[in-house]
Amino acid sequence: MPYQLADLAQQFSCLLQGDGSTIIETVCTLQNGKSNAITFLANPRYRQFLDSTTAGAVILKPEDMSNCPVPCLGHENPYACYARIAQFVSGAKEQRVNEIHPTAVIHETAVLGEGVSIGPCSYVGMGVRIGNNSSIAAGSCIMTNASIGEGSLLHANVTVYHECGVGRNAIVHSGVVIGADGFGIAQDNGEWVKVPQLGKVIIGDNVEIGANTTIDRGAIEDTVLEDGVKLDNQIQIGHNVHIGAHTAMAGCSGVAGSTRIGSGCTIGAAAVVLGHLELADDVHITACSMVTKSIRQAGVYSSGTPLQSNAAWKRNFTRFGQLDDIAKRLATLEKRMKKQ
Repeated sequence: MPYQLADLAQQFSCLLQGDGSTIIETVCTLQNGKSNAITFLANPRYRQFLDSTTAGAVILKPEDMSNCPVPCLGHENPYACYARIAQFVSGAKEQRVNEIHPTAVIHETAVLGEGVSIGPCSYVGMGVRIGNNSSIAAGSCIMTNASIGEGSLLHANVTVYHECGVGRNAIVHSGVVIGADGFGIAQDNGEWVKVPQLGKVIIGDNVEIGANTTIDRGAIEDTVLEDGVKLDNQIQIGHNVHIGAHTAMAGCSGVAGSTRIGSGCTIGAAAVVLGHLELADDVHITACSMVTKSIRQAGVYSSGTPLQSNAAWKRNFTRFGQLDDIAKRLATLEKRMKKQ
C-alpha cells in the first residue's frame, strides 16, 4: 500500500525535509535505491553511499539531513525508526495457518482461545491453554499443562514441554525446544546418576526465540526469560538461568546453568557465559568472549584473541607459554634492584 512521506513523518514522529508527497511503497538499501522505496543511514561506514542514493527517501539523524540529496526523515535512532516504518509499509505479518487443521491432535481438556490456529500434524496436550489469536504451525508439539499467551506465533516443529509457559505476542521459530531436561547428573562410583529436572521454563511477553535454540527447564526452580528478551538462532540456555527484560543474545552463544543475566544486556555471537554467575544490567559481551566470573558493573567486556596470521599466532602463543617464567625472572630482578 502506498504512503506519502509526510504521513510517515507524522505517524513516526520524524522531522521532514523535502517533498512530503513522495510516495513510499517498499524499502531498499542506500546502494540500490528505488524511487518508491525508503532506506536508512545509521552506520557511518555507509555514509559514502548517501550522495549517490536513488532511494525515494532516507531515514537518518537530524544532523545529517542537510547532506541528504533526496527527501528524508530525521530521527535520533534511524535504525529503530526504519524497523517500525518497514513493518508498517510492508505490512509485515508473520505467516499464520488461519485454521485448525483436521490432522492436528488436540486433547479434549485443552483450552483454545478465539481465533487460535493449529497447523497440520501438530499436537496439543492435556490441560494446554492457548490464548486468543495465537498460531501453532505444522508439526509443533505443546505438551501437558503448557501455556501459550495470546497473539503468539509458533513456527513449524516447535516443542514446548510440559508445564512450561510462553507469554503474549511471542515469536518462536522452527526447531526451538522449550523445557527439555537440563544437564543434571551426579557421579557415584564412576557412574552418572540423573538428577530430576523438576522446574519449568517461564517466558515473558514480546519474546522472540530463533531457530533451533534450546531452553532447558529448571532443576528445582524455574528457568526464566523476562519480557522483551530476543534470542538469535542456535543458542543454548541452561537450567535455572534467569535472563532480564530486553536482553538480546546473538547466534551460537550459550549460558550455563544457574546464571543470572540482567536487563538490557547484549551477548555477542558465540560468546559463552559460565554457570552460577551474575551479570549486572546493561552489560555488553562482545563476540566469542568467555565470561568466567560475575560482572557487577555495566559496560562493555571482551576476551579472546583477535584474528592474526598463523605465523604471528604461533609466535605469540609460544611467548604466552613463557609469561610465567618471564614474570618470575622480572620479580627476581626487581628484588635485586631494590637491594642495591
